[in-house]
Amino acid sequence: MTTPTDTAYAAEQPPRLQWAKHAPEVYKAMIRLDAAAKQGLDPVLYELVKIRASQLNHCALCLDMHTKDALAAGESVERIVQLSAWEESRHFYTAKELAAIELTEAVTVLTDGFVPDEVYERAAKHFPDEAELAQLIAAITVINAWNRFGVTCRLTPGHYQPGQHA
Repeated sequence: MTTPTDTAYAAEQPPRLQWAKHAPEVYKAMIRLDAAAKQGLDPVLYELVKIRASQLNHCALCLDMHTKDALAAGESVERIVQLSAWEESRHFYTAKELAAIELTEAVTVLTDGFVPDEVYERAAKHFPDEAELAQLIAAITVINAWNRFGVTCRLTPGHYQPGQHA
């Protein structure tokens, strides 16, 4: 027999720090940087990159935000769900998307201290326009910065509405 407490959700934890409130100029600069980084990138690819980096960095706020934005941009639930296991689910993604996801992982997880040449070369092959490749690298770098704010300050997921910060 279940009791009312068995089906109740855990209490929502407040953020450690509302960093944007206390560092508003940094927040505004991050918003401008984010807007600049996504220029010229396919909106769905952009959200896949943001979701994958956020998965790797365990940023609940960014996962909430970018999953909702990806769905609003026309991404399927199936491809979002499979993203955490993309290597076993390659058939869900284009070669260009796979190169971007692989580069996202290499840039996000720098435990070896570098992005492997073969990963970079695969991305360069699928992003032959160096300006687009530079934008992709910028987008990956920016989401990693956002993730670090979100994880460090334990920002609370669940309240974002698609396009809220657009």
